[in-house]
Amino acid sequence: MYLNYNKSLRYSQEILKLWEVKFLRPAMIVSPVAIVDPSTEPRLDSARHASPRLLADIGGTNARFALETGPGRIVLIEVLPCAAHATLADALRTYLALPAVAAATATAAVRHAAIAIANPVVGDVVRMTNHHWAFSIEALRTECGFDELAVVNDFYALAMALPHLTDDEKCQVGGGASVAGTPIGLLGAGTGLGVSGLVPADNTPAGAKPTWTALRSEGGHVTFSPANETEVAILQYAWREFGHVSAERFLSGAGLELIHRALAHHRGVASDALDAPEITRRGLAGTCALCAEVIEVFCGMLGTVAGNLAVTLGAQGGVYIGGGIVPRLGERFATSCFRARFEQKGRFVAYLAQVPTYVITAEYPAFVGVSAILADRLGA
Repeated sequence: MYLNYNKSLRYSQEILKLWEVKFLRPAMIVSPVAIVDPSTEPRLDSARHASPRLLADIGGTNARFALETGPGRIVLIEVLPCAAHATLADALRTYLALPAVAAATATAAVRHAAIAIANPVVGDVVRMTNHHWAFSIEALRTECGFDELAVVNDFYALAMALPHLTDDEKCQVGGGASVAGTPIGLLGAGTGLGVSGLVPADNTPAGAKPTWTALRSEGGHVTFSPANETEVAILQYAWREFGHVSAERFLSGAGLELIHRALAHHRGVASDALDAPEITRRGLAGTCALCAEVIEVFCGMLGTVAGNLAVTLGAQGGVYIGGGIVPRLGERFATSCFRARFEQKGRFVAYLAQVPTYVITAEYPAFVGVSAILADRLGA
């Protein structure tokens, strides 16, 4: 199998240190939106927004915030644990009160904001699936004093960032080559399983860059379908706990723990109750055969779901893997059964062999998407 994976992913021990984000640093990542270190950036008043724009990426575990001071100039990135704040408004206030952020907004308060959140966004009220936060978009806008507040699904925002990723911000796993102007699939496992995609407009002139429509999908909640006898046994175990077993039940942090319990039961072996980071650490270190099997099963399940997405969308532009888990697996993911399972579609093996799969390695790609969405709303 062709693998083009080493250039951007850290190896196992380095990656495991990032499992729970407890540090923050500005990073030089996405083009055309550059995340910059303000201490080294020259002052360019002509390229600045009239007031800084607040960007946020809210997951079930962490809330990431940043300011965009000008087109594509994203600074002061901070990651706050959701559990430390009673509400999203509290987390927003904590970020805006940080000394560096307060100084940056002292002369021009934030008037426009965009939030990507790991949850469906339908209507004004948002209730998070994987955390207890709930809020009214309009009430939050009023409480924070914003003129404009855009709130979108996190994978909708991430999908909007895909056309802007450079080769250094993604790593290809397996063969295939993308076909320009065709649909692109996106999924990623973290606290939950996010699914989205991009569909090009039919009326794009020849030679012009496509105009994309991002899908507002909740495809992580499709019913899980096992592909072998081991997965049948894992599914039967999961039915003891859940009436409906979705793909997200396995392809998430909690899913790693569920697979671990199910495999221990299926193999008839005693095992400690381990959390997802410890399962991953032991599996990557080679100190626990059961944990190593959990990782392999997880990668195989993800391959099947990614292949389902590819044939559903006709994603000849490729399928991108985001989320917090896969990038932390490093080379182990590249050498897993993921790609073989991705292509394992009977009469469609040849079709899927031509569809490339990529792991997103950019550190904060969702900020690119929400920046573009907010700019579109504001017309600048």
